[in-house]
Amino acid sequence: MSEFTRILTSIELGDPQAGAELLPLVYSELRKLAAAKIAREAPHQTLQATALVHEAWLRLSGEDSPRFANRAHFFAAAAEAMRRILIDSARRKRAERHGGGQQRVDLEDVQVAAPGNDEELLAVNEALDRLAAQNSTEAELVKLRYFVGLTLAEAAQALGISARTADNYWAHARAWLYREIKGQVS
Repeated sequence: MSEFTRILTSIELGDPQAGAELLPLVYSELRKLAAAKIAREAPHQTLQATALVHEAWLRLSGEDSPRFANRAHFFAAAAEAMRRILIDSARRKRAERHGGGQQRVDLEDVQVAAPGNDEELLAVNEALDRLAAQNSTEAELVKLRYFVGLTLAEAAQALGISARTADNYWAHARAWLYREIKGQVS
């Protein structure tokens, strides 16, 4: 039995110390994944990778008794938590009380700054929800790749599917999401 599985079993049995043992075991990996995701965000992104990991951890461990079947299930839940945090952040920024809909003006150059990535992120999220209704495995693959930053091989392993199947799912999901998002914009 791996250390990870042993800790998950202890959590299920109600051991209060097990959660404290799990964080150090997965923290560096979660931090690396969050940093990769944040690096791909727009330059105006104010959320730090460490904050993203901590918020995801609070959401994962905040439930009364989180149950994870295995390592893949844990990281899928972490991917979902990070996705929701980034979506919530984008929605908050878009809110009118936070200047949503306003264009940023650089006073030195008197040029309008490029629009942020928040609209794209929200469009991907909405399309991803529709994809999940049709094919949950493809949607999970996209979450692991887009929101967590896993490679195709890492995502395939986390989902328990072959690399070839993951490649096929990835190709289909990208085409499907592109068509869905393009249809929203048009």
